[in-house]
This record gives sequence, structure tokens and C-alpha cells, in this order.
Amino acid sequence: MRRTIAIVNQKGGVGKSTTAVNLGASLALLGTRVLVCDLDPQANATSGLGIPKPSASASTYGVLIEGRALSAAVVSTAVSGLSLLPSSPHLAGAEVELVPMLSRELRLREALERGAEGYEVILLDCPPSLGLLTINALTAATEVLIPIQCEYYALEGLSQLLDSVTLVQRYLNPALDISGVLLTMFDARTRLSEQVAVEVRRFFKDKVYEAVIPRSIRLAEAPGYGMPVMLFDPSSRGTDAYMNLAKEVMTRGRDRATVVGHAG
Repeated sequence: MRRTIAIVNQKGGVGKSTTAVNLGASLALLGTRVLVCDLDPQANATSGLGIPKPSASASTYGVLIEGRALSAAVVSTAVSGLSLLPSSPHLAGAEVELVPMLSRELRLREALERGAEGYEVILLDCPPSLGLLTINALTAATEVLIPIQCEYYALEGLSQLLDSVTLVQRYLNPALDISGVLLTMFDARTRLSEQVAVEVRRFFKDKVYEAVIPRSIRLAEAPGYGMPVMLFDPSSRGTDAYMNLAKEVMTRGRDRATVVGHAG
């Protein structure tokens, strides 16, 4: 069963693109065929994987707005088994262009259904908003992964995100599930990080991943070189954290599949 995971938080700077790039690379290194779809006009996942910004047609914009085939826009990356649907600056206008379209919330799901054969996991890197691009991701996804930074106001605005997920579940995608909450930018030297981690675990309980992403210079530097941290510095703490997260994501996926199988 293919898994499509939307990485969502309407706050910026919480580690969505970092997670899309490094979780995708980690899963691929573990032998999983992965597609990262960059839905953010800032294209951080695209540059973080060392891919030059493409033309409008050969990007997420071309697939969503122009109806281009997914296969015509997907590119390979330096990590074997990891492919990318790149973003381009043209995507900035997509929110407005989607408004008058029929089935505007279903554009991404339909594109993936037509052209994403062969991938075991699809990661959707969402923009920092709850607009139509993010709604497209939630409608196409089977799961939601929410990165939360270990800083002040970490839970601020999350009720709005959870309300959006509930609405998508009710009207567009009943199978959508919040599969995990990821603590990012954790600094073990500060009491604040510990306090935020405790608060998040109290709120989300067993939805929180055991893997925690540290605040790391190597993680911050890697995108500047256009590569995941596990290629940039295989021995770094960031590499260990994302490899541990990938194993946990796969374990939870197997558990989820077992539950669904029993329910069927």
C-alpha cells in the first residue's frame, strides 16, 4: 500500500522542507522508493536536493495548473531511489489560479493517481499556509506529519491546523490520519526545549515520534550544498536523527497497515 504523507504546519521555519528532504533521503537509503513533491513556492526542498529551479511546465505548477503529466516533471536526485517533483516561483500564483478551477482541491490527488506508480512513499512538502496548495496536499495524502519546533509558541495556531485536517477528513478525504508529530530544533542545553517537548507529548500523546531532530549546524549547512545531511555529513547528529525517524515512520506504517488489514 502506497503511503502519501503531507508534511504540514502553517507556521514557517519549523523544519518542513528539512524534514521532506532528509526523511525522503533516509527512507531511500533504507531501500524505499520515494517521491518528494515540493508544493512550496519558495522551493526549499528543490534547492535542498541540489535541483535547479525548473521551467513552469516542468514543475509542480505545470502539474497542478497546466495539467501536465507527473512523469514529465519528476527528476532524479543524488540519492538512489529518491525522486523529486520540483517547485518553481510560478507556484506563487497558483493559489489564485486554482480558485475558479473545477475540483480544485483534487488536482494533486488526481495527478498522483495517474502518474505516481512505483513509489512506496510520497512526501508532500507544504507551504506555510492553509491555502489551496496545502488543501490539495491534505486531500491527496493518507497521512499527516506535523513538525513542531521546540521554541516559544510551539503550539500556537495548531488548533487551526487540526480544524483544517478535520474539515478535509469530513468533506474530501475520510481516510486522512495524523500519523505523527515531530519535534524539531531541539536543544538539549536549554530547559525550554525540554518543557516544549513535555507539553507537545502531553497534547499529542503517542502521536509524537520518539525520534527528535536536534538543532544542528550541519543540518543548517547541508541545503547550501544542495544535499541531504546524510550525504553532507554521514556522521552528524542530524543524520542519526533522520535515519531513526525513517525507521520509526516505516514501523508505524507497517502497524497501520496491519490495523487496516484487520479492519478489512
